[in-house]
Amino acid sequence: MDLDAAVADVVREHGFSGVVRVDLAGEVVHASAHGLADRAHDLPNTLDTQFGTASVCKGLTALTVVSLVAEGRVALETPVRAVVGDDLPDIGEDVTIEHLLSHRSGIGDYLDQDADLDASDYVMTLPVHRLATTEGYLPALRGRPAKFAAGERFSYCNSGFVVLALVVERLTGTSFHEAVEERVCARAGTVDTAYLRSDELPGRAALGYLDAVGLRTNVLHLPVRGSGDGGMYMTADDLHALWDAFLGGRIVDPPWVAEMLRPRTDVMDDGRRYGLGVWLDGTGDGVVLNGYDAGVSAVTRHEPSRDLTWSVLANRSDVAWPVSQRLREVLAG
Repeated sequence: MDLDAAVADVVREHGFSGVVRVDLAGEVVHASAHGLADRAHDLPNTLDTQFGTASVCKGLTALTVVSLVAEGRVALETPVRAVVGDDLPDIGEDVTIEHLLSHRSGIGDYLDQDADLDASDYVMTLPVHRLATTEGYLPALRGRPAKFAAGERFSYCNSGFVVLALVVERLTGTSFHEAVEERVCARAGTVDTAYLRSDELPGRAALGYLDAVGLRTNVLHLPVRGSGDGGMYMTADDLHALWDAFLGGRIVDPPWVAEMLRPRTDVMDDGRRYGLGVWLDGTGDGVVLNGYDAGVSAVTRHEPSRDLTWSVLANRSDVAWPVSQRLREVLAG
């Protein structure tokens, strides 16, 4: 089955709403948009629609932090408390920047994915309008005891990446959102990437829908503006530009790219490894960023050895995964 037909089949089967793009050897070999960005006004998704990407932006957070490490402003071995002081007293003195970047910190999570939450649950512990700045997240981060000793094992942790956003602010004296724009987006040329507020989305941004039908959006389910752990809006074009800039050494120098791609956690039960802010295949050189949230699902993947990049961005929960899996099958080398 050819690529276009495979995408059409899986889109139809799963009611996919979003964008699919595949690049091979510097050429766009597939690009398609499906479903509606705004159901109430019957506005379709297009190739330049901006989608929420949830945890995809952990990769941009990691790049922002590593750029500061590369400048000598902080070290991977620096204890987090040396930067944030006593604002987060539940974080142990032995937790380092590297522990946070690699999900090996053991700190308690304000949005614990081990709790088996449903995408339609109201999971925010504060009113979502209060979660507009990194400082606004502090009450949600406090009072969460450690799950295990720092460095003991891998445990995916959203709180860790919000803390990294706070670290960025303390080191740069600017807002986290401005630091990401300056240190990642400007260097990558990603002109349609931004931390948008969910209550004032521009016309090209897709609303996130909780169900296959209906008008109920995710506006009450997620922070009004994202932070280091998620919430950035991007286009498929920008994601592909980001991969080129990241792996081309234009955001951080090649030795630091290699450091981010060095596994800190070896093969897990699901066959993956983890570096600094990025998922790695268990074997081979595939690098992945993905995200899942209420009304959002996204997967983007790059394989340097094949010069292959593909992205699936959706404004519905879950539906990016079957499209992603079909792409892997069809594009398997």
